[in-house]
Amino acid sequence: MKKTVFYALCMSAGLLCLPLVSCGDDDKDELTEVIGGGSADDDAAGDENNNQGDETGADNGNGGGDGENGDNPDNPDDNTGGGDEEPIPDSKKHKAVDLGLSVKWATCNVGASSPEEYGGYYAWGETEEKEYYDWSTYKYCKGSYTTMTKYCTNSSYGSVDNKTVLDPADDVAHVKWGGSWRMPTKEEIAELLNNCSWTWTIQNGVNGYLVTSKSNGNSMFLPAAGYRWSENVSSSGSGGYCWSASLNEYHGYDAFNLYFYSGNRYQNYNSRYNGFSVRPVTE
Repeated sequence: MKKTVFYALCMSAGLLCLPLVSCGDDDKDELTEVIGGGSADDDAAGDENNNQGDETGADNGNGGGDGENGDNPDNPDDNTGGGDEEPIPDSKKHKAVDLGLSVKWATCNVGASSPEEYGGYYAWGETEEKEYYDWSTYKYCKGSYTTMTKYCTNSSYGSVDNKTVLDPADDVAHVKWGGSWRMPTKEEIAELLNNCSWTWTIQNGVNGYLVTSKSNGNSMFLPAAGYRWSENVSSSGSGGYCWSASLNEYHGYDAFNLYFYSGNRYQNYNSRYNGFSVRPVTE
C-alpha cells in the first residue's frame, strides 16, 4: 500500500522515481609476511599497510567496516547488516625478511610505513617520542647519568638491579607491534653485521644501506635516519642509529646500538637518553 501511494505521488508530481542502491568497498587487511626473495625495492612496494606512521604508534588500520554478519538492531535474527569485523592484531600487520640468521628482521622501522621512512626516535627503554631528549627528561634516571633508577649494574651510576636486557614493557618494538616482535640484542646486531653484505645506496631518494644476506640473497634497507638529542635532529641522510635491547653493563648509562654511515658500520654504545631508530626482529 505504501509503495502504491509513493509511486502515485511521484507520477502526480511529474517525477521519475528510481530505486536506490548503495555500494561499498570491501576492506582488505594485510597479514604478516615473511619475505623469501626479491630486492629491497620489492619490500618497499609491498609495505603500504604497516600503519605505524604517527608518533604515538596508534594503529589506524584495524578495520571496523561493514561485514556480512552484522546485527540489525531492529531484527536480531538479520545477519545481512553491517557489523564490525574482527580486527587483525598489530603483530600480524608487519613484514619480516628472512636473512638466514637466528631471527627475522622487520622491513621497516618502528613508526614507519615503508623501508625508506625514518620512523620514530626513542630513548632507550622508552616507548613514546618526546620533544626534548636529555637526562632531565629520561624516564629511568633522576636527572643525571649517575642516578639510574632501572637497568643498572654499578652503584656509581644509580640503583643496582642487574638488569641488562630490556623488559617487554620497556621494549618499544614489542609495545607498539606486539606478538613476538622485539628489539634486537647486541649479539643479533653483531650477527647482522658479520653475515650480510652492506651496500651504501639511495633508495627512492633516501640514503642508507642495502643489507643483503650472504647465505640466501634476501635483503632489507636501513635508512640513514640520524638521531634526536635535545630538541634537535642530527645526521639524517648521512648516518643511522638503531638501538639494541642490551645495556652496556660496564657503563650503565649507555646501551648498545647499530651505527652506520657511508664509510663504515659497526656496533657502538651511546647514552641512553638519545633518540634512536628501532628496527624490530621476530622469531
